[in-house]
Amino acid sequence: MSIREIQSDKITEAVAELCKQANYYLPDDVLDALKKAQNEEESPLGKEVLGKIIENADVAAQKQTPLCQDCGTVLIFIEIGQDVHVVGGSLALAVEEGVRQGYAEGYLRKSMVANPFSSRTNTSDNTPPVVYTNIVDGDKLKITVMPKGGGSENMTRFVALTPAQGRTAIVDFVVDAVDKAGSSPCPPIIVGIGIGGTADKAMLLSKKALVREVGGPNADAEVAALEKELLTEINALGIGPQGFGGIITALAVHVEVFPAHIASLPVAMTVQCHSARHKEIVL
Repeated sequence: MSIREIQSDKITEAVAELCKQANYYLPDDVLDALKKAQNEEESPLGKEVLGKIIENADVAAQKQTPLCQDCGTVLIFIEIGQDVHVVGGSLALAVEEGVRQGYAEGYLRKSMVANPFSSRTNTSDNTPPVVYTNIVDGDKLKITVMPKGGGSENMTRFVALTPAQGRTAIVDFVVDAVDKAGSSPCPPIIVGIGIGGTADKAMLLSKKALVREVGGPNADAEVAALEKELLTEINALGIGPQGFGGIITALAVHVEVFPAHIASLPVAMTVQCHSARHKEIVL
């Protein structure tokens, strides 16, 4: 197969637009999940809160303003076909420039600080993004942009379990972590769980799980059963929408699994707030 060339400025243009679109519009599956939650929520206050969240999404879309004042760290998942050649500049610089332009053009809050343990100086353009690149078959370039708010990101947790602790310990870890998080990640949340691999692999799996269609079960029946149990246990906590109480604390739990070493059972949890923003494009 011949090599397909993609101009770097087209990547910059695409990323800039994705940054704006992701911050202005909730995906349809997220909106559908929120409307379903509002219909099922038993708490009058919780139902009202969900109504306000849906109304906020409508206003943001109509006025093309950010869904949330926290426009997040920009997480970018790139799947680049092995038959793609980026020309006119580097892929990394093209992506970073896209974030820079998108956040300026969209009047999106810039939240990234350099020297995070000392001076904490704002980079002024919300760069650098956090980029994950995966080489795949084909001649296409898929880019997924996910702005990740600080409140939900701060609830990220990891544990290195022993294999003997098994499934029960995974459930206990996740439910306890969500319970302790309370209202901090702005529920109703989506919970991404990564199991297996190494610590960094499990964490990546948990983040990628957040861009799955909301509530769509894992293709593996055993994993899907774990997702269902975790969702039931989390919603039984009674935290509810925005922490005001109710039966809908999470919209979904998405679990991704990868083989692990015989001595290891790494488990990572990444939480996404109700403003589950992400957009993608295939070039």
